[in-house]
Amino acid sequence: MAKTFSKIILPAKGLEGEIKVPGDKSISHRAVILGSIADGKTEVTNFLPGEDNLRTVGALSKMGAAIERPSPSTVIINGAGMRGLKEPDDFIDCGNSGTTARLLTGLLSAQSFFSALTGDSSMRKRPMKRVVVPLTRMGAKITGRVSGEYLPLAITGGKLKGIIYSTPVPSAQLKSSLLLAGLYAEGETTIKEPQKSRDHTERMLKKFGAKVTSDGNKASIKKTRALKACNIDVPGDISSAAFFIVGALITADSELLIKDVGVNPTRCGILDILKKMRADIEILNFKEGDEPKADLVVRSSRLKGVDIGGKELLPAIDEFPVLCVAAAFAEGVTNISGAGELRVKESDRISVMAEELTKIGVSVREKKDGIVIEGRGKKIKGGKVTSHGDHRVAMALAAAGLASDGGVEIEGADCVDVSFPGFFKELERVKKD
Repeated sequence: MAKTFSKIILPAKGLEGEIKVPGDKSISHRAVILGSIADGKTEVTNFLPGEDNLRTVGALSKMGAAIERPSPSTVIINGAGMRGLKEPDDFIDCGNSGTTARLLTGLLSAQSFFSALTGDSSMRKRPMKRVVVPLTRMGAKITGRVSGEYLPLAITGGKLKGIIYSTPVPSAQLKSSLLLAGLYAEGETTIKEPQKSRDHTERMLKKFGAKVTSDGNKASIKKTRALKACNIDVPGDISSAAFFIVGALITADSELLIKDVGVNPTRCGILDILKKMRADIEILNFKEGDEPKADLVVRSSRLKGVDIGGKELLPAIDEFPVLCVAAAFAEGVTNISGAGELRVKESDRISVMAEELTKIGVSVREKKDGIVIEGRGKKIKGGKVTSHGDHRVAMALAAAGLASDGGVEIEGADCVDVSFPGFFKELERVKKD
């Protein structure tokens, strides 16, 4: 068993200065996948060198994509072309990365070879049937544990046909898996969602030259003969920025500048929710592009409790743990609903946040699809918590430690490397002690 370490986050007098967070995790995954099946050389800058993204790099390298990393945050891909990937000689280990597993299931369903996907103990408990069912309808041959519900999955690639599919839940991973399969499928593949999920895949497919269209909650793709390599500059990850945003909001005398953060409207719901809670967040230097980005100035704020429903939560779904921390320091009750999908993430994030916030003195009530938090409007007592192996839980609890009386000790803090290598070092750099 791998060793883990604990980290103590002591109270801060505020956060100040300027930071730049690592590249967006979701966009980094997609850049490697599409670059690997494009014709020509794709250069990805500000790539996130986290454990999850490196699983995707390793998987495509195993299948013959020529991938170089001249620096940790730069990836150069000499694409194999849409039909140039080769059968791997072993299982593809996705580790703890649901994005790697689900997106590759779609891509591999259309290849002319056999492949098998597995993952770590946590990943092998996460649902895969949501991608297996529609892919099977397209003609894919996929077998796995519990009729394809769980990894490992065995995939015999072959010819696919386009379908029209209405997803049971809004899911960018499910949509992206089907769009990748649809690149190869005869005819047109259309995915309809009950609410539009993040659209990084559609945006990037267009940049690579795929025949993809979007209309509201619907995305469609036609069979594409070839993708053309291009350069991708990955914006800073709003999910990583969120821990610093909340940390600055809940500590006194903070003023923090966060540079070049991705503000894709399908992704930055965290900003809208925090502003609803009366957060002082200023958006500067907005730049439109393949993926919009901007600078954020965050200042200490007296937050208030609010009701947060499923529709407004979807563009902030990854930020649920740190939203719970913001709610703990707000004045009044925050009621979050429509978060049932979070029970099948890296951990059961609803249950885990209820358990860990209770340990450090926050009054919490868990619901089937969410959580009710009675905000104190002041510091919490602090104490000892555990990450449950979930990177976002660990960093959210670190933010809570900044505004505690006695600090917060986080067991299993090493899991932050999944999405933010160097997180604790950067946090210490902007702390006012």
